[in-house]
Amino acid sequence: MRRIGDRKDGTLIRKIDSMHYIMPLMYPNRCDNEAFIHKRIDLTKTQEYLDRKNAENPEYKYNLFQVVLTAVLKTIVLRPKMNRFVANQNMYQRKEITAAFTVKKIFSDEGGEALARIVAKKDDTIDTIHNEIYRQVSFCRSDKKDKSTASMDILMKVPFKHLLGRCARFLDRHGWMPYSVIATDPYYCSVVLTNLGSIKLDAAYHHMTNWGTNSVFCAIGLIKDRPFYDKNGTVTMRKSVDLGFTIDERIADGYYYSKTIAMIQKLIENPELLEESLDTFVTDY
Repeated sequence: MRRIGDRKDGTLIRKIDSMHYIMPLMYPNRCDNEAFIHKRIDLTKTQEYLDRKNAENPEYKYNLFQVVLTAVLKTIVLRPKMNRFVANQNMYQRKEITAAFTVKKIFSDEGGEALARIVAKKDDTIDTIHNEIYRQVSFCRSDKKDKSTASMDILMKVPFKHLLGRCARFLDRHGWMPYSVIATDPYYCSVVLTNLGSIKLDAAYHHMTNWGTNSVFCAIGLIKDRPFYDKNGTVTMRKSVDLGFTIDERIADGYYYSKTIAMIQKLIENPELLEESLDTFVTDY
């Protein structure tokens, strides 16, 4: 039941330690609280897994982006502090688990972009997420517009844009933005992902925004051979990918983030675990 202080997209966290109570008061802007974490992932088992999956399903292939997205969603389900956000100097637990990404309609300088948003369910697996990504990408590359883009097209025609901006920021701060405007807004999601490898870029730091409620950003880089060293200093070249995570440091502590990244790494490097539901427990990470 919604109580006083709750938002339509989040429940106010009422039992909280003093540090996490004070931090949003002292550091109210999300962009002032960014923590960046870089992680290199060994894709030896992942590539073998994708080859097996695609031998069974050649029509719409499984790929690394789907593995990473599913791994991040599963981690957020199992580590719920990663689904918190700070708004108007209060901390909230998000009511949904959502992921957002941008889809390039055509890979050219003139090609437009569309916004895709996935709402995860606890019984989802990599197969259901794979199917939903296919549906979202197909929609985004059609002539139809997602809800947020359609709303922004209308707002472009409204006069007094500076007043409009101030009103929008006020509504955003209090959680009163109309759903039609933020329906596919990536910055109102649990995690935003950008697949930089698809445009031939390595993983890089990506800023957060003071707009919206997003607390986790994940950048996926190029797949390529990189050196890995064992405990004896012996080097082998393996397929790998670099991931860059930008996180709002107010939502948890460093130990919690460390364990979170370790879980994501384990799930990507052992993707058969993603065939179980998102709420299936993971050990030894």
